[in-house]
Amino acid sequence: MASHSAWGRAARQLPLRLTVGAFFLNSGLSKRDADEATAEQVHQFATTTYPFLGTLDAQKFTRLLSAGEIAIAAALLLPVVPAAVAGAALTGFSCGTLGLYLRTPGMRQEGSLRPTEQGIPLAKDAWILGVGVSLLADGLTGRRGPATSALGACRRMLRH
Repeated sequence: MASHSAWGRAARQLPLRLTVGAFFLNSGLSKRDADEATAEQVHQFATTTYPFLGTLDAQKFTRLLSAGEIAIAAALLLPVVPAAVAGAALTGFSCGTLGLYLRTPGMRQEGSLRPTEQGIPLAKDAWILGVGVSLLADGLTGRRGPATSALGACRRMLRH
């Protein structure tokens, strides 16, 4: 059985995991069946900052982006996924989108990190980065939580 502190850690993570997981699930599902025009717009925006993405077809890129967001949502929403794993996925994704915010002209006020009206949707990734790093740190520094303890028990039973 997991310790009281492990359950406390899981309870502390729950609001973060649920809110950001729901946010990512909604975002991923909204891109899943994007029409050609929407896919072109999303792809063009990404290739402005990350030119290597230009080799992908716009529809394929948008489907991959959608799948990535849904996968991150699943990692956050499923308690069997350790916090460190979910946090690492969230941190990596938010670093990429913060790159868009920092490197795309018109997203920030001149000479500042403050967002323009157009930059506000990407500026939110600063708090998503904070959530990801918090989950990563909590998962790496704490004892094994209830989800990983339960998985360990299942693995032991399957080995016998």
